[in-house]
Amino acid sequence: MKIVFAASECAPYAKTGGLGDVVGALPRELARQGHDVTTYLPLYKQVSGYLAQKLTPRIVAHPSITVPFPDYNRFAAILDGGTPHGVQMYFVDMPELFNRDGIYGDARGDYADNAERFGGFSRAVLEASKIFGVPDLFHVHDWQTSLLTILLRTVYFFDPMLRNVPSLLTIHNAGYQGWFKPNTIEKLLLPWDIFNKDAVEQYDTFNSLKGGIVYADGITAVSRRYAEEIKTSEFGAGLEGALQRRADDLAGIINGVDYSEWNPATDPHIAAHYSPQDMRGKQECRRDLLHAFGLDHVPDGTPVLGIVSRLAPQKGFDIFAGMADELLAENCALVVLGSGDRIYEDMFRDLQRRHPAKMAAHLRYDNILAHKIEAGADIFLMPSHYEPCGLNQIYSLKYGTVPVVRATGGLDDTIEQWSPADNTGTGFKFYGTSSYDFLVAVRWALITYQDKGAWAKLQRNGMAQNFSWERAAKPYLDVYAELIRRRA
Repeated sequence: MKIVFAASECAPYAKTGGLGDVVGALPRELARQGHDVTTYLPLYKQVSGYLAQKLTPRIVAHPSITVPFPDYNRFAAILDGGTPHGVQMYFVDMPELFNRDGIYGDARGDYADNAERFGGFSRAVLEASKIFGVPDLFHVHDWQTSLLTILLRTVYFFDPMLRNVPSLLTIHNAGYQGWFKPNTIEKLLLPWDIFNKDAVEQYDTFNSLKGGIVYADGITAVSRRYAEEIKTSEFGAGLEGALQRRADDLAGIINGVDYSEWNPATDPHIAAHYSPQDMRGKQECRRDLLHAFGLDHVPDGTPVLGIVSRLAPQKGFDIFAGMADELLAENCALVVLGSGDRIYEDMFRDLQRRHPAKMAAHLRYDNILAHKIEAGADIFLMPSHYEPCGLNQIYSLKYGTVPVVRATGGLDDTIEQWSPADNTGTGFKFYGTSSYDFLVAVRWALITYQDKGAWAKLQRNGMAQNFSWERAAKPYLDVYAELIRRRA
């Protein structure tokens, strides 16, 4: 198959979250399996800096693609990024739209012209695909490139080169939808007749993600449970009606992870390597982690709890706040890595001030420290209100660091409740949203930790799980084949 990925993020070039990881890894695996894969990414300022170190000189694949806007045209150059890992990379160069310090916005908020930015990018991808080879399928991601599916089924409906090409939309987080003023229709040169409640209109605004849901041939979410959740009012963020109408075309596929980067047997960022057959290195990783957080005095038998997270309401830190002092009264230590909302950063500063012997936080993101926490902690905490997929709980399984999670989205799909009766399961789950529910689950983990035989079995169960991209690619290929068959 020939597949084109269009996305606003792609690791290692530009990434703010899981979207970048997926678009960096899935095309690579599809190419490894023999498919013809191309990825398009905007040439952001940070991407331009990255490429300056890698490509000298930059290769211009096409010097000028016309991108029409009302009363004027813009022109996009397509830069050839080569074929790293077998994936053809193209970067859409529109400096007036993308040569900025941020990807989506700055300290004042989102850029006011984000609709034009990603609408122009989407149109440039369609035009470039007509030059470099029409794919069998476009795979787009979140609201930013949902705009491509809208263009494909409206402006390009009668284009003989593109009209029979299907599109797949992957929803990584339904909470981010791309809301814009109604005149976005005119700015993107779309037909006004799609501005209605059955297409892109919602509450008298232009909703980009809703348009993608309506116009894409197929839709996936990044876990099976999340695909069901977003059809409900609790998790659908206002799009549950549109998703219910497309229920037959909606599938959940759990994200894969890159085990070449996240594997305790080979990880270059941790103090010692270890495996399910020889876990001795994990104890050295524990000592190294405690040293990095200034908690060297914590006794050997004390379980270490870890958190690596964006500090945001979605992640359940209001749930954590209500049980934090009771948790730290237990025989345990806590290390925290992350940044985000001021209220949660202040909460962790206050906890560290009041419990300096048991808790330490680094309120920033640091990739090396994230690896050290996965390797050195005994228990990993994720009390998220919702989690479309989640990656840290999957990393934790591989590192023998037992997750305690709220049973939502991908957390519910990837963690099996520990059963001491038959020694099955990979972690601990709680189902409510109260701090008490979370505390009970953590206490159960702490009690199980004292049974070294049970704990070793629990660790090995987790380390045996396989969430590789090789495994995740197959259901995507099945969806691609079905959508191509339908369009044909």
